[in-house]
Amino acid sequence: MRSNLQLLEAITLSSKTSAITGYISARFRGIPPRELAFNLLVMIFIIILALMPTGFPTNDYPDSVRAVARVLEVNNDNVFSTISFVFQGEQICKVEILDGPFKGQQAYANNRFNGRLEVDKVFTAGDKALVVIDYTGQTIRYVTMIDHYRINLEAFLFGIFALFLLLFARWTGAKALLSFLLTVLMIWKLLIPLLLKGWNPIIISLFFVVATTTTILFMVGGINRKSMAAALGSLAGTLLTTIMAIVFGESFKIHGAVLPHSETLLYAGYANLNLTEILIAVVFIASAGALMDLAIDIAAAVNEVVEKNPDITTAEAIHCGFNVGRTVVGTMTTTLLFAYTGGYIALLMVFMAQGTPVVNILNLKYVSKEIMHTVVGSLGLVAVAPFTAISAGILLTKKRRQ
Repeated sequence: MRSNLQLLEAITLSSKTSAITGYISARFRGIPPRELAFNLLVMIFIIILALMPTGFPTNDYPDSVRAVARVLEVNNDNVFSTISFVFQGEQICKVEILDGPFKGQQAYANNRFNGRLEVDKVFTAGDKALVVIDYTGQTIRYVTMIDHYRINLEAFLFGIFALFLLLFARWTGAKALLSFLLTVLMIWKLLIPLLLKGWNPIIISLFFVVATTTTILFMVGGINRKSMAAALGSLAGTLLTTIMAIVFGESFKIHGAVLPHSETLLYAGYANLNLTEILIAVVFIASAGALMDLAIDIAAAVNEVVEKNPDITTAEAIHCGFNVGRTVVGTMTTTLLFAYTGGYIALLMVFMAQGTPVVNILNLKYVSKEIMHTVVGSLGLVAVAPFTAISAGILLTKKRRQ
């Protein structure tokens, strides 16, 4: 009787295993095994990055804990304003702790105003806030309001993005999500810590751009000649952008302190950092995404042409790539202008409101930095188009001949 039960369990387990294996095979049918293996390696690397410490403190103290709290009541008796929308003083909030070791308890929390709109926050009853609780044993001593709690909304927004991406692009969308996570973790766990430790910003940033760009292109485009052509074109444009950023970064005589919050680094004990070299690195890091997009667009277009017309010559394929590149470059350069200008639209409004002469505006450090940023990035885009067209024309027609 027992042997019959064991046999039945074995048959059931075998059928379940076969069903799972069949499902996986059906979902990933048509995907090359080396592509699956490559993406699996990337997933493992992402997990390693997520678990790897940055090597820098998190400012967590033994007698404090962060928690989410709901604001029950607000006391604004100690709040005053010199201007109608700028506050000073201190707001006292009665809060209920929603998670952590003090869940369910109520306490009074302090929210101090600095008279600066960009950092001050105003709470009302019903808001959710992130708080820091200082405690002794099981007793709450002091609660500080950090900011409104937004993690749930951020997660919801990212979930919508991921869902639409997967529904539309399916396997390619899953690879795009992996590339997104890979880029975020490489920036947070590798690039920023190494910059803080004083490593050469240009060399480290160039290595980061090359490694990330190449990995993402082979993830999204597959391990094939199309992705190889895109990678070669993108890296050629990145190299040119790096050289131009170094040359003009020195010639413009712009100190790296124009980067937002960079002076805070110096005052926080990192006076050894070379902010100017970090500024140069920022120029080609910011344009790396646009260079990668343009490269894969041109390589994919040439690949489609070669697939539809296998007898096409290398010269004709390169000419098709040039035609696509001319069209795409015309819009991509404007895309960079939109992206960089959007970050300084308020500053431009101030200039116009104050009647600042254009010659003064163009000579300001902040504006000169953005001009250099935009033009150097655009030069890289112009270089990516022919390099990718030539690489794709040679590599893809060579495959057809073989």
